[in-house]
Amino acid sequence: MARTKEFDPDLALDRAMELFWRKGYEATSMADLVEHLGVARASIYATFGGKRELYLKSLGRYLENGIDFTGRLTRPGPVLPAVRELVRQYADEAAHDTLHRGCLLVNTAVELAPHDGELAREVARNWDFVEDCLATALVRAQEQGELAADKDPRAIARLLLVVLQGLRVIGKASNDRDRLDDAAGQALALLG
Repeated sequence: MARTKEFDPDLALDRAMELFWRKGYEATSMADLVEHLGVARASIYATFGGKRELYLKSLGRYLENGIDFTGRLTRPGPVLPAVRELVRQYADEAAHDTLHRGCLLVNTAVELAPHDGELAREVARNWDFVEDCLATALVRAQEQGELAADKDPRAIARLLLVVLQGLRVIGKASNDRDRLDDAAGQALALLG
């Protein structure tokens, strides 16, 4: 008769995600995972695979629980208020990131993507998605007369992507509200 798992894999995955998000991949050892998850090493390997596989699953969980760009940017009505709200949310979250975790995707981009092709592709895929959501929303804003016809929606979307990710980096290093608000404000000023 097969033994049943003595732990909740979903809860363990959430806890692993939190640990990787706080400490990073390299600084998190299997011993750290065993202690933080309260799960035996053999059970971690049997359920998730090795540390890298657990990290990949943790990153997937993080992205599943992230901001719903499609839902927020495709609501009927004016578009620019939703874009402004999104940028301000990033600045606000960065200012209140007292644990200095930043964004797990950005952390992955900085720590692992330079030498891990699979993770580099995952980061690029997610950034492409955000850029596409923003560009589509800005095209709609232009069609509705909210954004000037001489503005380039794709270029603005790329700038906003860089600003959003930069806000996460600043929040990881400090909680300088003025710096975050000024950067967000200047980016939003480009929308008119």
